[in-house]
Amino acid sequence: MKYVKDPFLLSLIAVVILAFNFPVRGSAAVFFDYLSYFVVALLFFVHGALLSRQSVIAGITHWRLHLFIFSCTFVLFPLLTFTLRPLFATQFPTEIIAGLIYLSLLPSTVQSSIAFTSIAKGNVPAAVCSASVSNLIGVFLTPVLVGVLMKNNASGAAAGGLETIRDTVLQIFVPFVAGHLLHNKIGGWLGQRRLFTKAVDNGTILLVVFIAFSESVVSNTWGNISTIMLLKLILVCSLLLALVMVIIYSVATAMKFNREDKIAILFCGSKKTLANGLPMARIIFSGIPIAGLILPLMIFHQVQLMVCSFLAQRFRRNLVKQQVQ
Repeated sequence: MKYVKDPFLLSLIAVVILAFNFPVRGSAAVFFDYLSYFVVALLFFVHGALLSRQSVIAGITHWRLHLFIFSCTFVLFPLLTFTLRPLFATQFPTEIIAGLIYLSLLPSTVQSSIAFTSIAKGNVPAAVCSASVSNLIGVFLTPVLVGVLMKNNASGAAAGGLETIRDTVLQIFVPFVAGHLLHNKIGGWLGQRRLFTKAVDNGTILLVVFIAFSESVVSNTWGNISTIMLLKLILVCSLLLALVMVIIYSVATAMKFNREDKIAILFCGSKKTLANGLPMARIIFSGIPIAGLILPLMIFHQVQLMVCSFLAQRFRRNLVKQQVQ
């Protein structure tokens, strides 16, 4: 019931329904495109301003843990996805397969990784540093990985062309770096205004989803996606998350990380960001309908929240039992 009452999830569902019934066309679509450019740039400016230099520098002190999490996020995930690709290549259309690959190339989340680590009584400082650095690196690395590993996007057009590189630089890199350079001046001010930063995060996601699903209706993208296919996609996302979590926790145990570190590694290394993933998709795959491409990310996001919430509570209960004994 907790997820049914989640305001953001309900808003996401409402936006999808709105886009299906009232898709924007013509001049309205052009207006929303320009609006999305501004809002996405604002999002990365805010994220850059909130990221403290201390959190980046702190990563050096626990380099073994952060290197392991980085490897899980940007190496293990893509390797698993490409390994499993032959299994689902015949089950999904091209844009869904591209979406699964894109999902694997994204950085970790920040807020939920830290929150779940905290609930499970894990190494919160390590989670803060690792999740922050993952997002910092991902802003620059994900577009590069997409250009290298995804030779063609969902429409068959070459990914990583000059126009995409220009948009990526202007809408992601420049605002992010500009915001980070102003951290000492406005970082504290923004940090005290959580409602504003949350509105920017959630508002950007809702806008990108609305535009993406509007475009999908106009271009009839959903003609190839059935209910059975959606159920299969949920199964694939669940399988991918389960495999990643089992591998991460097993290797972390073999490497003799302590309990707190293993929890931070598990929650930071197994998650993918919706907050940055959707806006980046809007830029990297500009000019084509992306509803099918972002669908795996939207489903994976809900699956990871439910699974990680259950695991965090379980870790916490087990710790309490051990302390009582």
